[in-house]
Amino acid sequence: MKLHREGKGTLAVVFLALVILNSLVQWATELAWVEFSVLALSVVLYAIVLQFFRNPTRTITINPKGMLCPADGKVVTIQEVFEDEVLKDKCIQMSIFMSPFNVHVNRYPLGGKVIDAIHHPGKFLVAWHPKSSTLNERTTVTLENENWGKVVFRQIAGAVARRIVLYAKPGDMAAQGSEFGFIKFGSRVDLFLPLDSDIEVKEGDFVKGGITVLATRNA
Repeated sequence: MKLHREGKGTLAVVFLALVILNSLVQWATELAWVEFSVLALSVVLYAIVLQFFRNPTRTITINPKGMLCPADGKVVTIQEVFEDEVLKDKCIQMSIFMSPFNVHVNRYPLGGKVIDAIHHPGKFLVAWHPKSSTLNERTTVTLENENWGKVVFRQIAGAVARRIVLYAKPGDMAAQGSEFGFIKFGSRVDLFLPLDSDIEVKEGDFVKGGITVLATRNA
């Protein structure tokens, strides 16, 4: 199991803080059970933070007609909406909720050219709040694909996940399944698909980034 590069700084800070904490405990008390308890809790805490940044190797099968899942998590929304920021048209919104225990790597659902990639500052409402898509800190990526046309997807911060990392830049040629970003400690990814997409999943399904086919389309 590999660790993602985004975890290096966080893991170093947590490790240093735990070393200092345990040193202070050893200095302040001679009770072995107290020292052992703090050490055990420190190991558990570090292990939890460590798993947040795991980056398992994924074998990506390129599927020109398929929309691959951009993140590990649970499908929480599939609905028709009017996307008024980029597409300015009706489309299907699909939302993937990433819990703190999911892999937090975000992957391109399609190959194609990145038309735009924008970061929007905002609030930190819980990810399932109906207004989180428009009020929370988020990124918006627009990608042009031969079969799918123009597709929009977003990283959305939440109450816990307050650090969005976006690698995508306008002009990039995206490879399907490659990394476009990372959300520390979970939250949500939204996709906006053409109305004639054939949806292959349902609300409540658990999905894997770069593996699960969310939808197909024959243009």
